[in-house]
Amino acid sequence: MIIDRLIAKIKETQNPTVVGLDPRLSYIPDFIKKAAFEEFGKTPQGAAEAFFQYNKEIIDAVYDIIPSVKPQIAMYEQYGAAGMECFIKTCAYAKEKGLVVIGDIKRGDIATTAEAYSNGHIGKPDIDGEKNQIYQQDFITVNPYLGWDSIEPYIRDCKEYEKGLFVLVKTSNPNSGQLQDLDVGGMTLYEKVGDLTEQWGQALMGENGYSSIGAVVGATHPAQAKALRVRMPHTFFLVPGYGAQGGTAEDLAVCFDAQGLGAIVNSSRGIIAAHQNEKYKNMFAEKDFAQAARQAVIHMRDDLNRVRR
Repeated sequence: MIIDRLIAKIKETQNPTVVGLDPRLSYIPDFIKKAAFEEFGKTPQGAAEAFFQYNKEIIDAVYDIIPSVKPQIAMYEQYGAAGMECFIKTCAYAKEKGLVVIGDIKRGDIATTAEAYSNGHIGKPDIDGEKNQIYQQDFITVNPYLGWDSIEPYIRDCKEYEKGLFVLVKTSNPNSGQLQDLDVGGMTLYEKVGDLTEQWGQALMGENGYSSIGAVVGATHPAQAKALRVRMPHTFFLVPGYGAQGGTAEDLAVCFDAQGLGAIVNSSRGIIAAHQNEKYKNMFAEKDFAQAARQAVIHMRDDLNRVRR
């Protein structure tokens, strides 16, 4: 099961950190942008080339001390075909380095549309009898608010291709409660979705007691996360909200189980844009942005290990 591979990588690195590869042009050092723009101009191709060179250097600097990366597809998709090619190449490069890849795509639809999303992102599209791997992702994020119809096609492909999902349950954004905290028959909507996610995951249980069907649970809502950890004992958590969004290690400690497992914690700009943080500016020159990212990973790892143990 893919969840067992993720847990093995967390144990191997002693690090429950996932690095969010969510590049923006404002993060990219000038020397990388200059080279890309000289070759391709200030075009989508130029932006995509800058992103890929940036991502590669960061992956090269951190792949040995993290279990996973999580590219956010919107950052690439906005640049059209060139951006999507960069997304595909970034996933493939991370896989070459032995990392578990979580594609943050947040798809949510039904019937043949859901089947097509699943087929492309975690399956292998069949082209006249030949199956093709498009996106090399191990997990993807999905939106469950259309119900079982929007989840079932992905679970079928997860079984066939040994992949996994992270279902949006309690997200980290400030206004998530407008919908997710609504009372539905004596429980909140996010609790109901959590119960369903735990139920859906029974079909893909791994050797470590966790399912390959996980849940997105934000670090910025520690009381709710604590309750969900009890409510969802077999569901692995993908935890956004640490660092730049205000979540602390103490906030998300409740997401881990008694063995210090059960969760992987995301940081995006706090790591990939660490070279722009005053904390690291005096330590690293701009050309050493990837080493700044590595140091940010080490600080985050040590911070998380302090509370999860």
